[in-house]
Order: sequence, then structure tokens, then C-alpha cells
Amino acid sequence: MRDRSLSASASRGLTRRRFVTGTGSLLGGLALAGTATSTSAADPGVTAAALTSPIPSGAHVPVLVIGTGYGGSVAALRLTLAGVDVHMVEMGMAWDAPGSDGKVFANTTKPDYRSFWLRTRTRQPLSNFLGFPLDKDVPRHTGILDAEDFAGITVYQGRGVGGGSLVNGGMAVTPRRELFPAILPTVDPAEMYDVYYPRANAGLGVTSVDPSWWEGADCYQYARVGRKHAERSGFPFVFVPNVYDWDYMRQEAAGAVPRSALEGEVIYGNNHGKKTLRKTYLARAAATGRLSVSPLHKATTVTPASGGGYTVTLERLDTAGATVETKTVVADRVFFAAGSVGTSKLLTRLKATGALPALNDQIGKGWGDNGNVMCGRANHMWDATGKLQSAMPTAGIDNWDAGGAFAEVAPLPTGIETYASFYLSITKTPHRAEFRWNPATGRVDLTWDRAWKKASIDAAKTIFDRINAKEGTIYRTDLFGGNRIWGDHLTYHPLGGAVLGRATDNHGRLHGYDGLYVIDGALIPGNTSVNPFVTITALAERNIEKIIATDL
Repeated sequence: MRDRSLSASASRGLTRRRFVTGTGSLLGGLALAGTATSTSAADPGVTAAALTSPIPSGAHVPVLVIGTGYGGSVAALRLTLAGVDVHMVEMGMAWDAPGSDGKVFANTTKPDYRSFWLRTRTRQPLSNFLGFPLDKDVPRHTGILDAEDFAGITVYQGRGVGGGSLVNGGMAVTPRRELFPAILPTVDPAEMYDVYYPRANAGLGVTSVDPSWWEGADCYQYARVGRKHAERSGFPFVFVPNVYDWDYMRQEAAGAVPRSALEGEVIYGNNHGKKTLRKTYLARAAATGRLSVSPLHKATTVTPASGGGYTVTLERLDTAGATVETKTVVADRVFFAAGSVGTSKLLTRLKATGALPALNDQIGKGWGDNGNVMCGRANHMWDATGKLQSAMPTAGIDNWDAGGAFAEVAPLPTGIETYASFYLSITKTPHRAEFRWNPATGRVDLTWDRAWKKASIDAAKTIFDRINAKEGTIYRTDLFGGNRIWGDHLTYHPLGGAVLGRATDNHGRLHGYDGLYVIDGALIPGNTSVNPFVTITALAERNIEKIIATDL
């Protein structure tokens, strides 16, 4: 099979279909990688007592990791296993205590104060339905999903211990090997596909849905309709692994456990079945006794310390976003892992304001949106997609070679029958933006042009125009406001801004400073051809292994 793995099959049997396992067959490489934690999917993962320990002002730590997403969590695990004490700072909350409803996270269809980062009104990716606006007023709170607005684009990011793993759909996709040189041209594909992708998949707890169960599950009727339409139009329909606990989902369907994916829990957190970083990499790092984390701490300045290492200024936030304390700590080494946007903004500001003037001129450059664009289609009455829809997607439509698009067959978990098919496309696009310091406003801006999304729309249309023509269906125009077909205002997959081999060396060491590293999605120049978190994780595994071997 090819590595997303795309070997065509004319058979109707699911077991012989093209599986986007990425490295499903490689999950046997557990000895080196270490298996995912045995923490039950129904458990919150690592406990607050084991993990959360706010750093005191004046502390001196061997390693400070800024951010707790995929790259930072990999670094934390591998460093602690190597005997290094690690402290992580996270701008978001710990997400380890339930709200008044007894749940840690809010439901996707019922956003509340927990749902959005420091907004007084929700900004939902799908803002309208049947002509009615969905957004509503909420109390300002350090919620889990940040809809960060730049000129021309809104970037959705996870806020909390676990980063993006808290809010994504869990689709764990490894790019096809033949596409990899265009994704990370300075990295050897052999080492990634033989070592680091298998290690990442094992560490994340990636598995595939049982084919026979999927075929009969009411909650995946929407995906089977997506398969029917894709194949009738001649497109490859591919199955994708996920980090969800499939046994738990089967119990959800049987009514034996509290519903989570089948309750529509996804972009505002998942209370039970998803294996977030808190249950995998971070849980294993915490088990070493060498990891501590400061939630609601924002890194604002990093400068060389007079006695060696780096002085880092931190702001401790309250749940309304106000700074309640400013701390100064010293770290021998600092890993930037605040996500593509967070890392790029911070480094851009540090260079421009003279805190780290020796950073090179590639800081802030090479940022892309992974070609994200969304759309919906209105099906005929005989193609009902089901009122019960699992929030964890399992499949996509691959037209990358012919049209430059890979479309996730996404859920629309409204709880009612919509007769709608919904898609998130990842497309090939040449456009890259740059983060720039604006001294007049004291902010970092992004040079994104909304018109650049036309390339993504055109790529997605190579799939959906053909399906609509074949099925005699039309696009939905009631999902994004303003009678628009395309959700071209956003990205879920920010990438780049501190690109590997440009802003850093080929293992993430920042040029100009010993002991400063980038280890997150900022290293990847704008596109991965699929959902990116497995690639971010695998690249972090590769880089941290080299750093431990040579720098420590």
C-alpha cells in the first residue's frame, strides 16, 4: 500500500478499501516509541496533582517549554525520560475540573463560557444554519477554542494543557510518502517513514475503526453517504485512522457509557473517548516525576541571561484574561512550542524589539493555512445523513494528484436530520504569508490576503462540482452567512512562520542563539497535504532525539 495508504480497490468490501493508515502497519514499532498510556479513554488523563505546579518567580529550570501542544509534549516526554527536569508554561487552562453541569467541556451545539478564548460572543466556524445565526453572547473567559482574527483570516487554535489535541477531530493522517519532499524538503523521508512516523503514531495511540462495525453504525451514515457520492463520481474514498478510543465509541452506541463523540463533542473539547495529549505524551512525561506545568501563564519576553541561559518573563492570567502577576525565571534551554501562530508571533516580536536581535530574517516567514476551505452540499431526501453523527471523522476523498485537494468527510452533529454532507478540504496552494511587527500598534500582524483562498476553492471544486453534477445536487448557502457557499474565512491548520532549515537549522535550533529551539508546527512551511498533527509529532520526535544526543 502507499503511505496514506492508497492502493485502489474495486471491491465493495471495506476491508479491501484504500485505508489512509499513514503508518498503520508501522504501529508495531512500539519498543522504541513506547506505547501510548494505558489511561482509560473515559478518564481525564494525567491528574492536576501530578502535572500542575505553577512556577515561582525567580526559579531556575534546566528546560522551559513554551506551550503544551504536540511538539512541546514530545519534547517534554523525551527530555524527562532522558533524566532532564522540564517545566512547561501554557497560556490556557488545565481543564481538569468539571463545570456546574458536571462536565469539563461544553457541547458543540451548546457553547458557553468554556467554549471560547476571551470572547464575549462566540465565533463558530459554522456560523449559520437554515438561515439563522448560531453565534451568541457568552461571558468572557479563558475558554478552550481561540478564534484569533488577522486581516483576511481567522485562525482556530486550542487553548489549554494539551493544545490542539483538545479541540481537533483526531484524524491522524500520515502524508503519502511521495508527497513528503514537498512538505519538508530538508528532511530525509526514509528516517521519517521508517522511524519517526511509526513512533508518533504509537505515542499518540493511533488506531483504525473496525470495518464491520463502521458499516452498520448509525453514527457513520453520513460517512457512508459521502463514500457513495465520491465513488459514483470516480473519486478515491479513503479511510483515516484516529486517536479516538473505538471501544469506547461502541459502548456509547450501545448506551453503556456516557456519550462523548456521539454527543457531538469535538471543537470545544471531548469529555471521554478521545486520546488527547493529556492521556498520552503528557501522562507518560508526568509519570517520570520530572515534569511540571504552569497553566494560565503567558511567556512575553525571552532574553539572554547574564550568567548563561535565558531570562523569561511570564504573565500569570486569571480566567478573565487579566494579568494578576508577572514572574521572571531563568532557563538553561527554551523550547518554543506555542503553535505556529504563538511561536511565530513571539519570535517576530522578540527579534523586532531587540530582545533576541540575532534571530535571522526568516523569522515570521513561510506561514500557510494548509489550504483549508469548507463547504456543504444539499442531498436528496433518499440520501439522509442521519440525525446521530459521530463527531470523530473517519474518512476523506482524495483528489490530490489530479486536483490538489483532500476533503475530510466531516460530521454535522446537529441532532436532527439535515440531508447535508459537510466537508473540510485541505488543498495545494502556493500562497505564504509573513508575520510582521507593527510598532505603531505594538502588535504582530499577518500579511494574509483573503483573495488567496480562491486557489483552495478552485481545488475543492474539482471534487464537489463533479459530485453535484453527478448527483443532481447543489451547494448549501446557509452555513457561513451572507449566502456564501465557501467557508474561506478560516484555518484549523496553521503551519509555518519559523521554517525548518530557514529560521532554524535542520533540527529546529534557532539561528543566532545556542539553547533556543522551535519544536512545533511553525517549522512546517504551510502545507502537509493532510491533517498535520501526526507530521508535527513525528518531526518533533526526530528533532528532539538529535537535540538530546548532541546538545545535552
